[in-house]
Amino acid sequence: MVIGHNFIGGSRSAQGTTLLKSIHATTGEALPYEFHHATEQEINQACEAASQAFKTYRHTTPEQRAVFLENIADELDALGTDFLEIVSQETALPLARLQGERARTSGQMRLFAKVLRRGDFLGARIDTALPERQPLPRPDLRQIKIGVGPVAVFGASNFPLAFSTAGGDTASALAAGCSVVVKAHSGHMATADFVAQAIERAVEKSNMPKGVFNMIYGNGVGEPLVKHPLIQAVGFTGSLRGGRALCDMAAARPQPIPVFAEMSSINPMLMLPEALKNRGEKIAQDLADSVVLGCGQFCTNPGLILGIKSAEFSQLISNLTEIMGAKPAQTMLNAGTLKSYTAGLEHLTQHQGIKHLAGQTQQGNQAQPQLFKADVELLLAGDQLLQEEIFGPTTVIIEVEDKAQLIQALQSMNGQLTATLIADEADLTEFADVVPVLEEKAGRLLINGYPTGVEVCDAMVHGGPYPATSDARGTSVGTLAIDRYLRPVCYQNYPQSLLPEALKDSNPLQILRLVNGEMTRNAI
Repeated sequence: MVIGHNFIGGSRSAQGTTLLKSIHATTGEALPYEFHHATEQEINQACEAASQAFKTYRHTTPEQRAVFLENIADELDALGTDFLEIVSQETALPLARLQGERARTSGQMRLFAKVLRRGDFLGARIDTALPERQPLPRPDLRQIKIGVGPVAVFGASNFPLAFSTAGGDTASALAAGCSVVVKAHSGHMATADFVAQAIERAVEKSNMPKGVFNMIYGNGVGEPLVKHPLIQAVGFTGSLRGGRALCDMAAARPQPIPVFAEMSSINPMLMLPEALKNRGEKIAQDLADSVVLGCGQFCTNPGLILGIKSAEFSQLISNLTEIMGAKPAQTMLNAGTLKSYTAGLEHLTQHQGIKHLAGQTQQGNQAQPQLFKADVELLLAGDQLLQEEIFGPTTVIIEVEDKAQLIQALQSMNGQLTATLIADEADLTEFADVVPVLEEKAGRLLINGYPTGVEVCDAMVHGGPYPATSDARGTSVGTLAIDRYLRPVCYQNYPQSLLPEALKDSNPLQILRLVNGEMTRNAI
């Protein structure tokens, strides 16, 4: 049952008089749910509850946290069809997609439980004392990573489950031993309420401290949340404008804190000659399908298509124009998303160096798929319009003269989440020198795949140089995401009785450790 109160310290709070309405994404009408906008006092209470809980929660064992995450996963899986129907109403996402996304969300929790039991996230390193070393002895030094403290989490609009209340930021922060304060996304507040209740049940079932999870509603709560002195890190998925604003707020604090923001990417795809000769028609179909998948509402949506001038590339453009022109309109996540999409299309249409190739005139309450072609000189000249992500079912084609100009174009681009080569064997030999350029530009490099699928696993990187993310050293998907909310601590000459379990001579956790330069599970 949705009652619309803020989640603070294991209780519900409704001090504010401003009420927010959940909106039906397709009809635009208000749903029968109201939510109390958090007051300044409630924001402070949520941060204090998280800080108090962190003092206890950070001392829980990896096994205790693993059980907690598994209990969250079980509670998410137990939410009924009525829950998914509400999510669909708020986001216009189909039930089949949401069923898959819920499985991804609970699976992500269980994957971090495995990480906790594995123990490698601790990064245990031990250099035993060398009392006889000359000219000076070496002290006993031991290092592990611990949670940074309470984390503020801002969910995404396009993944109401996997990148929101119980999404990757929350999962990785809780796994790291950090408490969280989630800012519920205004586009799916009823969804967030259901998920928060599930997490609260898992908190109680796992005997975790009240306040390890908190959630507040409101459009104006982000700034005071990020600026609150008890918050020690921020996780964000959303627009470049929103993410950059949070980064600037965090940097201006008396105590600056890290913001891990996933923001803007146009995910270039390179269509190489031999691949186009051998399977150009299929490439056109697969590419169009990827562009319009989920109404183009993926941060990995292919927004820029590059190819070398040839008869085959011209045919690809022709095929893609025909296919995109026949793609149906779709309902977007909310009215704000549609408004932004429409504005982005207007900017492209009005630009003299950009030509509209396919797509119905954008009007009404659905997004029309679109295809544009731009002059490569715009990219080479640093035209920022081509670098801006348009969130929706559209893409831009650019034709280059030769490989040298292709590399120039790539070097002109901003940082990206992904960069893709569509290539055959001969292409991979001929264009091997493109790969080092792509390595400098993107967090994930693909060959003969489409970037819209992001696997949740150990090796995944969902990050990249700015403006794809605010910190290219991390990822928001995959098990490496836990590192964002950890910091190293070194213990010098500490007795066994005061050392963390992971650093004791006996290695009671039986984890893999770096001991005197060698990886081992053996006791010392």
